[in-house]
Amino acid sequence: MSIKRVISGLIGFPIVALVLIFGNQIIIDVAFAVIAAMSFHEYSHAFKVSNKANPLTWLGYLACVTIAFIHAFPKEYLILIIGATAPIAILLSFAQILITKMKTTIMDAAVTLFGICYIVIFLMFMPIIRSNENGVFLIWYAIFASWGTDIFAYVFGKLIGKHKFSKISPNKTIEGCIGGTIGAVALILIYTIVLNNVCGMNINYLLIGAIGLILSILSQMGDFAASSIKRFTGIKDYSNLIPGHGGMLDRIDSIIFIAPFAYFLLVLI
Repeated sequence: MSIKRVISGLIGFPIVALVLIFGNQIIIDVAFAVIAAMSFHEYSHAFKVSNKANPLTWLGYLACVTIAFIHAFPKEYLILIIGATAPIAILLSFAQILITKMKTTIMDAAVTLFGICYIVIFLMFMPIIRSNENGVFLIWYAIFASWGTDIFAYVFGKLIGKHKFSKISPNKTIEGCIGGTIGAVALILIYTIVLNNVCGMNINYLLIGAIGLILSILSQMGDFAASSIKRFTGIKDYSNLIPGHGGMLDRIDSIIFIAPFAYFLLVLI
């Protein structure tokens, strides 16, 4: 593991922890809106530099802004707001196609809408998890499932990885993927022991273990999803924003992917 990667992790993790633990809902919402905007910028740039499409970045940024105000609306309307984001984005996309007399193409609109669904709508669920009862504790299940899988997959892949998993991400091995899931589930169970014994919670270990397993597998699918976009656009990293990690989207691709699934699964506990 590179020194840059370790240093970035040691600096970045405490900042994330401070915001998620001590930040009020406004700070949380704005933070995720900024993260979404940075990720959408990297996503759009990848398509532009490869001449695959010219996404409607203004529309993507507008969708990102909705995250900053998501809790300004009554809680019972949150899912409704998320559901309305996609059709409104489709409406505005076709409006631009008509106004520009098809200089904005269907491909441009399609790439934009996919990015809004994949990045913005998925990521919206993270501040919603945080706002729920015990959300300050529950949100870490999504983070540990994602980053725990990444870390343990990297370690196991380096130590015993021999069999390549997919051409989409040639550095990943089957051994690394399995080790990543085992490590993430173990981390989640240890975290649950702490919550139950120190924080007085009563979370079922079998249930949370099963949820951790599902989220870890989905986390790896999210990593491959982001990698498939990079392969399609011919880039190595989305940017060089975070030394040793690449761009914002390189760092949070798996968190984005599992966020809605984490929300619905964590409702069970």
